[in-house]
Amino acid sequence: MRLSPRHPRYRSLRVRADLAASSRRGLVVPEGLIAHGRGEAFDYLLGERTLPSARRAERAAAAWLRAAARPVLSVNGNVAALAAGEVARVARARPGLGVEVNLFHRTPARARAIARVLRAAGIPRVLGVRPTGRIPGLPSDRARVDRAGIAVADVCVIPLEDGDRAEALRRLGKRVISIDLNPLSRTSRVADLPIVDELTRALGNLAADLERSRSRPPPSRFEPFDRAAALRDALATIGRRLRSPAAVRRPPGARPR
Repeated sequence: MRLSPRHPRYRSLRVRADLAASSRRGLVVPEGLIAHGRGEAFDYLLGERTLPSARRAERAAAAWLRAAARPVLSVNGNVAALAAGEVARVARARPGLGVEVNLFHRTPARARAIARVLRAAGIPRVLGVRPTGRIPGLPSDRARVDRAGIAVADVCVIPLEDGDRAEALRRLGKRVISIDLNPLSRTSRVADLPIVDELTRALGNLAADLERSRSRPPPSRFEPFDRAAALRDALATIGRRLRSPAAVRRPPGARPR
């Protein structure tokens, strides 16, 4: 399918086409396509932009990663398909950050395919391809982790994550940073530091914050973050947009359907 860059929803259509292609390659499962559509709906409601509260969360997340002793960023199929380059940029900006494959619908072939995409993006060492440990109390394959990665991490960044694993990581005493467009999701509500923003925007901002701070010494402690206020702000933004006539006007250049 040919997509015109002049289409008012070009980027959205491009992302969908890329996800569909990744699904045919075995990188993304059909359930991941459904999850992406749900996230995109929340992005509409948030105005398809990074909220000031989300930007504050991203700056706080960068500080937490700098303060961490063993930070790890978890990658599933959607994250690899949508943001392998951004993941690599975050890893370059934070030396020592582990990048680990973690999948709900796991097969050895799929884990290897995701690792290849990450290596091609510039991440030489990818953890979790052959899991060596387990998170207690989780019945799914999401429990399978790398003993050199998530198993020993003190801070876990979990984009597009399941709520049950977010809870399990918290129970293990790990600080959890989530990236999820749904402020009502269990993942957002459980995370110590929820970032309510679109994946590529969030990772790009996180990388930029890390790059700007590389010349400074890392923080000596984890600064508190008001997670409840961040979620309230996202919900209030959705509420205001739903009540505003401007939010339902046809954007310039959009064609009637």
